[in-house]
Amino acid sequence: MTNMKGMKCVKCGETAKEARLSFQGHQIDGWKCRCGEEYFDPEQAEKILMLNRIRNKKFRVKLGRMRSNLIIRMPKELERTLGLEKGGEMILQATARKKIEMTA
Repeated sequence: MTNMKGMKCVKCGETAKEARLSFQGHQIDGWKCRCGEEYFDPEQAEKILMLNRIRNKKFRVKLGRMRSNLIIRMPKELERTLGLEKGGEMILQATARKKIEMTA
């Protein structure tokens, strides 16, 4: 049970207060109780889990052409995990011969 000021701790029954918490190397929102119990924001935690799942995975992408532009088609898993949308922008940087780094 959550409210604007905090969340009821299931361990001790006190009200846990909003806090920035460390979750798998990332800072996310959540609640921390005086007894030490921590509760993570489920949406933010899920994004971190999805990112960690694909972090070292390699994806085969398709190249296509739209008029005179070469386009990159990505798997849905990357699209969802990185929050990419049609019309969105990314930065591409050539880091070596035949190697590109993409930043969303």
